Parts: sequence; C-alpha cells; structure tokens
Amino acid sequence: MRVLGLMSGTSADGVDAVLVRLEGRSARPRWRILAGAHTPYPPDLRERLVAVGQGRPLDAAAWLTLAEELTEHQAVAARACDPQGRAELVGCHGQTLWHRPPDGERRGASWQLLQGPLLAELLGRPVVFDFRSVDLALGGHGAPLVPATDAALLGRIGGWRALLNLGGIANLTLLPPPTGPDRNAPVQGWDCGPANTLLDLAVSRFSDGRLPFDADGAWARQGRIDEGRLQQWLREPYLQAPPPKSTGRELFGAADLDRRLAELGAGVEPADALATLTAFTAAVVGQDLARGPRPLELLVAGGGTRNGFLMEQLQRRCRGMAVRSLAGHGIAEDQREALAFALLAWWRWRGHPGSLPSVTGARRAAVLGVMAVPPPSGG
Repeated sequence: MRVLGLMSGTSADGVDAVLVRLEGRSARPRWRILAGAHTPYPPDLRERLVAVGQGRPLDAAAWLTLAEELTEHQAVAARACDPQGRAELVGCHGQTLWHRPPDGERRGASWQLLQGPLLAELLGRPVVFDFRSVDLALGGHGAPLVPATDAALLGRIGGWRALLNLGGIANLTLLPPPTGPDRNAPVQGWDCGPANTLLDLAVSRFSDGRLPFDADGAWARQGRIDEGRLQQWLREPYLQAPPPKSTGRELFGAADLDRRLAELGAGVEPADALATLTAFTAAVVGQDLARGPRPLELLVAGGGTRNGFLMEQLQRRCRGMAVRSLAGHGIAEDQREALAFALLAWWRWRGHPGSLPSVTGARRAAVLGVMAVPPPSGG
C-alpha cells in the first residue's frame, strides 16, 4: 500500500512529506520511500502558529481561519510530494499548538490543529489524524509516538541503539539488543528537552527578525559556552525527571528563553548566549543517555542535524558511542517523523496498535488515529 505521511513539528517551519510503500507484517513491514518533499509555511502563517503556541489570544473566527489555512497548506505539501496522487492513504499529524502532559492530578491533553475531513476532501483520499488523543485518554502522555515506528522500521543491532530527533524538541528512542540479558527489555523513549525552539527564538531576537535560525551553528561557534550556567540548567526539575515524560513550547518557549538570557547576564553577547544554548541541547541528551543502558550508536535526524556546531557538541557530550546521521539508513534528516506517521496511519488502517505503554505511560497499547473518508461524489 502506498501511504503519504505529513508532519509539522514544534519548530513550525513547514511540512515534511514522505510517500512510502508498506507491505508485509504489520509489526515488521517491508518499506521503501518513493518520494519526499519539504514545503515551508508562508512566513505569515508560521508567525501566527508560533504566536498562538505561545499564548496569543484569537477570537473564534480567527481560529477557524487559521485551521482552514493550515489544512489547505497540508494539502499543498501533499501534492508537492505526490503530484500524481499515487497515495492510497494519508497520515497527517497536524500542527501541535499546546501539549499538557498528565501530572498526577489530571489527565494529559494535546492539541494538533487540523481539519481532517477537509484534508480528505481536498486530497480525495482517506486521512488518518488526531493520533494522540486515544493514548491520552488511557492515561498516557500521547507522546512521543515515533519510538514504536523506529522499532518496526529500523530493528535492532548487537547492543542498545539510540535514535535522536532534533526538531523543536529533542526526543530519544532506545532500542534493546536482539540477544543477551536485555533482549526482552521494552523499547524506551521520551522528550529530552529543547533542541531548536530556544535557539530559533534567540536567533530571531538577536537578528531583529532577519534570521530564522543559526545556519550551521556559525554564530554560536563564535561564542564562549558558559559551562557553569549550563550545569545549573541541567539540574532543573523536568530534566531530572524520569520517563515517561513529554514537553514542548509550553515549557521551553519564549518565557523560558527570557529567563535563561537573564541568568546569562544583561550584557551577554549574542554569540555567547547561542553557544551556551546550543551546548545545553547536546548536554541534556548526553545526560539522559548516561542514566540508562549505554547505546553503541546514536542515529540523529531532524533539522538540528544541519547545525554543525550542535552536532560537534553532541559528539563531545555523548562519549563512548558513535554519533551518525540517520540518512545512512535510507531515511533523510527531514523524513523520519513523516515516515512514522505514514506507518501509524497504515497501522490504523490495519487495526494494529501504534502506541507503546513503556514509552507513553498509558494503561495499555491502542490503535491510534481518527479516519476521515472523503464523501462519495455524485448523488
């Protein structure tokens, strides 16, 4: 079956799309990527999505308009990846606007903006969306969902294998080895902390909006890392909490950046601030990996792989493991999560569970997603 996956992450920079052929066993499918494309959001749309994710109020009419524009742009991204309409099924994550993990007193909640039935009508294909709500209803975090697909698509090696996504948020998957005392250990995964959220906000602020990100980490590389402050940050409650855990802009957003810049000092040089924030992302990942089973390798995906300084910091702070790009396994840096939601949609089509309680903390595994089918033509 040919399935199209659409993903827009916390960075809200646009839509990653992957067209993949999936066949065989649900738990370990045979797969081949047929096409991929990245479609940036128009600047005005991105600005509004980031702003509402930081708490900007909108009236009901503006919310409806934003949802329609977002959905229409998902359709544009789908056609850019699959102009011939070969996909038989579409899996679309939508755009996360707010994520509230369970806290012991109330269940978690998560809002992914999308009009699923509209997208199904625009594309003329069944669309699976709203992937997180079932897991949340079962007491889970609803995130991260990609570890289950990593286990199905990539498999295991002679020791523990780690996969890291550097999007707006950094999240990890740990896959146990196929033999030895850990062979029956569960797949693990969690959101580590910030990756590009704080960096992109800082770059935009320091450049007065002229630059959206620090290309190759060149600006940060000119600065000096404040190791003392970085070590203090690593002791913060979220970063010390054990999994299951998930996060987003709600914790690592504009207000958090304001606090960190104030702690670095009123006169901090932009390059020094960016160097420290970049190293902080890598240090959070290194700290998390040091707590559990030591992976043989760390495969890295996401937009952060294009930040050379960040990758250097990961190599420095994740000692004892090979740090490599996931692209060497046939999945480009911007394809991993779109591929994951294509597989999750396929699993929904087949009635196969898509969640891992060992990752999300839910009471049980469940089939994920809501399916919207385009109405039949004619009358």
